[in-house]
Amino acid sequence: MKKLILTLSLIGSLSPLFSQVYFPEKNKWETKSPEELGLDGAKIKEAIAFAEAHESTANPNLKIAHYESAFGREPFGYPVGPMKTRGLATGLIIYKGYVVGQWGDPSRVDLTFSVAKSFLSTTAGLALEEGLIQNEMDLVYPYMAPIYPYDPVKSMMNKADHLEEDDVFDLFATEHNRKIRWDDLLRQTSDWEGTLWGKPDWADRPAEGVAQKRARAQNEPGSQYEYNDTRVNVLALALLNVWRKPLPAVLKEKIMDPIGASDTWRWTGYENSFVILDGQIIQSVSGGSHWGGGMMLSAWDQARFGYLTLRNGNWNGKQLIPESWIEKSRTPTPAQPDYGFMNYFLNYDQKQVLAAPKSAFLHIGAGTNMIYVDQENDLVVVARWIPNGDKAELVRLILESLKK
Repeated sequence: MKKLILTLSLIGSLSPLFSQVYFPEKNKWETKSPEELGLDGAKIKEAIAFAEAHESTANPNLKIAHYESAFGREPFGYPVGPMKTRGLATGLIIYKGYVVGQWGDPSRVDLTFSVAKSFLSTTAGLALEEGLIQNEMDLVYPYMAPIYPYDPVKSMMNKADHLEEDDVFDLFATEHNRKIRWDDLLRQTSDWEGTLWGKPDWADRPAEGVAQKRARAQNEPGSQYEYNDTRVNVLALALLNVWRKPLPAVLKEKIMDPIGASDTWRWTGYENSFVILDGQIIQSVSGGSHWGGGMMLSAWDQARFGYLTLRNGNWNGKQLIPESWIEKSRTPTPAQPDYGFMNYFLNYDQKQVLAAPKSAFLHIGAGTNMIYVDQENDLVVVARWIPNGDKAELVRLILESLKK
């Protein structure tokens, strides 16, 4: 009898280890009322009403919105990838794994802009896990082969018209670029120099002026942070070279299918970002939608990715993203302390969301598209098409629903 009591006592003491964390099946995410999980339902309704009332005022036609923004006034600022008219303000509130609030049309597939960068950096972490990259602190150039662009127009030209031009290009041929590490690309501190897919590095958001940006010396890799989509696309092409297959195929196999994502998401590049690799014509994807392309997906699929990062890369017992990679992704960039690996925006200084824990982080894209991840409160919030200045207030209202 004493032995039985001891055994039952031991099982009771270990019960938290055997407790099941809920993970949604494909095409099915269980909903619970806020009250069932101890939340203040009135506060959740207030937060949803706030999100619906504070929809982005930018033109829903994203091509027009592009030209009405600073992006459209950049040198070479024209889109080169697909865009689509966006939907209404949309979002999801996931608490302890369950849907406790939603608004808009979470099933609608829309551009997610720079949230694509978080998917891109994930494929870098998977490349390390596969041994395709030995260490993120390695220099990139030893991993690179010549790039063979697919250019059907050039192939129809008289060969003498480009007799003195190389038919291939090298991403890291210059003295400066040969000093760039994978870590520098992931943290947006590479200051890579050059032009890719018709977009010079200096043409992306030249806040100091085009002439000034073109004339300045390149910063040492790792020393200065600059948000720059040309350099993000360099990382995408470099990763395509080590994977030797399309990055969307890698993401689908390794991440999106295992987490039960829908079949509606698409990750595209530009109309001119095709290369010939191992005898195949492959598109190199965009790491954002600054010039079109990038990740198009639903709020449901955004929430699944956010939930995966909430669980430190583990989905229902399977470690899809190495936990060490999640930790590195959330390690502050020395030159930009509120940024980790792209596109993990950190809240250590609480500049992103004052009311949120310092441990919270966000995947953010223009629009604003936000995935708020809060491990301390077991909370994921997806908000689409909300002004950037209102995202912190939305999170604050949701946090107020957690009864202390």
